[in-house]
Amino acid sequence: MSTIESLAAKLADDTMAAMEETGNDRLFMEVAGVIGTSSQTLEEAYLSEIRVRQAERTARRFLETRLAQSRTKAGQ
Repeated sequence: MSTIESLAAKLADDTMAAMEETGNDRLFMEVAGVIGTSSQTLEEAYLSEIRVRQAERTARRFLETRLAQSRTKAGQ
C-alpha cells in the first residue's frame, strides 16, 4: 500500500468515526475540501476510501435487516 493510500484509509476511518459521533454525514466533504487545497491526489484517494466505507456500511445494514426479518419469520 502506498503512502497516499494508507494516509487516505486512516483519514477515512477517522472521518467515518467522527461522522458517527457528531451525526454530521457530510463531514467528509469538509475534510475533502481541506485536503484538496494541498493535494488533489490525496483528496481523490480519500474520497474513494470514503465511498467504499459508505457502500459497505449500507450493504451491511441491508444484510442485517434481511437477516432479522428472516429470523423473525422463522421464529413464528
